Amino acid sequence: MLRSFVGKIEKGVSLFAHRRSSLRYLNEATSEVPDDVREGYFAVLATKGGESKRFIVGLHYLNDPAFLGLLDQAREEFGFRQKGALAIPCQPQELQKILDGRRM
Repeated sequence: MLRSFVGKIEKGVSLFAHRRSSLRYLNEATSEVPDDVREGYFAVLATKGGESKRFIVGLHYLNDPAFLGLLDQAREEFGFRQKGALAIPCQPQELQKILDGRRM
């Protein structure tokens, strides 16, 4: 099941675009990709406890076990039909540590 989720992310990476600081974007669709999302990357919104931060993440993180765990949490909480940046239910500091290579 997680593998299919990762596959959907890889196919739809060009749609992860919308820049917003809240989750209101979940009901909106966009086909524009912001200039800061280059090919091979996608936007992630780490949000938990009223704190949120947007990250640009390389596709290679789809092989990282810690990042995959966060994707599984996102699937459980938000489902597969997210629009814009992929919302992940974690503190921005937790995602930053994973992206920096330091596990919590």
